[in-house]
Amino acid sequence: MSGDGYHHGDLRRTIMEAAVAATAESGPAGWSLRELARRAGVSHAAPAHHFGDKTGLLTAVAAEGYALFADALEAAGGGLHAVGLAYVRFAVTHRAHFEVMFSPGLYRADDPDLAAARARAGRVLAEGVRDAAPGGPEHDRTRGIAAWSIVHGFAHLWLSGALPPDLGDDPVAVAAPVIGHLFKG
Repeated sequence: MSGDGYHHGDLRRTIMEAAVAATAESGPAGWSLRELARRAGVSHAAPAHHFGDKTGLLTAVAAEGYALFADALEAAGGGLHAVGLAYVRFAVTHRAHFEVMFSPGLYRADDPDLAAARARAGRVLAEGVRDAAPGGPEHDRTRGIAAWSIVHGFAHLWLSGALPPDLGDDPVAVAAPVIGHLFKG
């Protein structure tokens, strides 16, 4: 490996970006640490040095994903409709992160950074649900699972290409009326 290829300003960031790109192209199972190192132009030992193993790297990708997710949800404001649309938008624009985040068998769920970011995103979603429908805290969990199921299900159906093609090519516009029905009637 040449001296130029080995030195990076932020080797950890370079490896993370390569992992996200590789996951976007072939899924989290479609690459090895050795292939990722080659792709990133770093020594074959660099990913293991920074992340331990592939699970450690995917844990870092999931933690980063949940942090970005929480940022996106917070930026949407408190309304359930806006938060739901932000959820769909995030899934489409950060597909690789989304795929890893919602595949808990790929990472260490007890990682403190991941747990903190996931909890932060969960709080934003819970606030949106709590503010959207009356009924008291005893119903918040059920409403939260219902809201999550709808927006996550929609995002997954969109990403997998399972929705009818005549709906258009803007997932957020297509999701808007679906999410609008969340707590009606």
